[in-house]
Amino acid sequence: MAYFAELDENNVVLRVVVVADEHCATEADGIAWCEDFFKSGIWKQTWIDGSQRVNYADIDGTYDAQRDAFIHMQPHPSWILDDDLKFWHPPIPCPEDGKYYNWDEATLSWVEDTDVRL
Repeated sequence: MAYFAELDENNVVLRVVVVADEHCATEADGIAWCEDFFKSGIWKQTWIDGSQRVNYADIDGTYDAQRDAFIHMQPHPSWILDDDLKFWHPPIPCPEDGKYYNWDEATLSWVEDTDVRL
């Protein structure tokens, strides 16, 4: 089995499909099969373990052609992508005091979540 991501014209991932091995001896074969079967789309192979193209493609994430990498969707506009393209980080770290926090994009700060029930 191999996994292929369909991209829109802006390289946003629309869906990820599983293709049987007999249809994808190479990435080019898998892309051709997807184009024929789905009758449309821009397709790129993705690896569930992230061993190639940095991350496994996820819906609403993007494909960066220049870096040949899938990048996860940015959780908040202020968050910054690390140099390895794997994780988005807030502009300030979350407090590590044993409490639960949620990110508040309006104030660019962490707000304690007092409704957490364990």
